Amino acid sequence: MADIDVTDDPQTGRFEARVDGELAGFSEYRVRDGRIVFTHTEVDDAFEGEGVGSALVRTALTRVREGEGLQVVPLCPFVKAWIDRHPDFQDLVAPGNPAS
Repeated sequence: MADIDVTDDPQTGRFEARVDGELAGFSEYRVRDGRIVFTHTEVDDAFEGEGVGSALVRTALTRVREGEGLQVVPLCPFVKAWIDRHPDFQDLVAPGNPAS
């Protein structure tokens, strides 16, 4: 498995995953009203099956947990499915959101 570096770029509203300095994937979000809404996640075809998407979402949600108390709204199907498979992150999901 490759070494995956995930960073947050608040100016563009996305978490980015890089492998050996190359952009391998990203997860777009917007923050408003105490919530972080994940809208779209994409992994470059060249990195499919390398764990990039999982590393991206796990790191993003861990940073949300360590941050300012934002609640997560997983509109992105990939983020929602990942949270569904990882119960230890379900406490971050905003109650009553359309994706819950």
